[in-house]
Amino acid sequence: MSANIQQRQADSAAQPVLLCQDSDGIRTLTLNRPNQYNSLSEELLAALQQAFDEVAADRSVRIVVLAGAGKAFCAGHDLKQMRANMSQASCEALFKTCSRMMVAMTRLPQPVIAKVHGIATAAGCQLVANCDLAVAAEDAKFGTSGIKAGLFCTTPGVALSRNVHRKHALEMLLTGDIISAERALSYGLVNRVVPAGDLDAAVAELSASILAKSAAAIATGKRAFYKQIEMGLMAAYDFASEEMARNMTFRDAEEGIDAFIGKREPTWQHK
Repeated sequence: MSANIQQRQADSAAQPVLLCQDSDGIRTLTLNRPNQYNSLSEELLAALQQAFDEVAADRSVRIVVLAGAGKAFCAGHDLKQMRANMSQASCEALFKTCSRMMVAMTRLPQPVIAKVHGIATAAGCQLVANCDLAVAAEDAKFGTSGIKAGLFCTTPGVALSRNVHRKHALEMLLTGDIISAERALSYGLVNRVVPAGDLDAAVAELSASILAKSAAAIATGKRAFYKQIEMGLMAAYDFASEEMARNMTFRDAEEGIDAFIGKREPTWQHK
């Protein structure tokens, strides 16, 4: 990430709305509006979009971790900012901006892991659902609570309905009820639930497992996964067959197969 992105994308209090930290191939992006429970202001949406655009072009980054500062992961859109301009045109522009950012996450060659603590509601729940993987603390809470304010969480429902069974998704959307981390795990919204004190370690463990694999295979596999999932069955199999055959031509695939046959650890060409 460019050195001055955090300075450009800031709240009026001159605090960066998005923090960036790199460590051993992992880029951690931390939503940094703790006093607003990391609600998605226009500035934060712009910062996230720019961050994902930069990550997409940076092959030194193998994994992106998305986290929240303070007591919450993300409480959704900034309703105070939205209330200042409630015209349909303004709201439509905001939701399309958010949707573009969400799609950009799925198009990254790197896996994105949500590290969730506290609340993840409305568009914050959408963020979790939109990440490739999610690890939650036991105290995390999830919900699409817009309906309680007279606003159906239609855009969060896009990501939610692609993660959980439609009846679970509709119950969350229709009631706005908050669910526990354990229920989110049973729904398939998150991958793992751990004690709050173990959250960093659990994300590090999951990241280490991914980092040990071929970056080239992961990038092509993630792209293919999101493309085939929207296809019909036979079209998905045809596309997947072509993609897997192409993957077989990678140097890393040759190395991986030779290592398996030779009972040794592979040495990946593309880290």
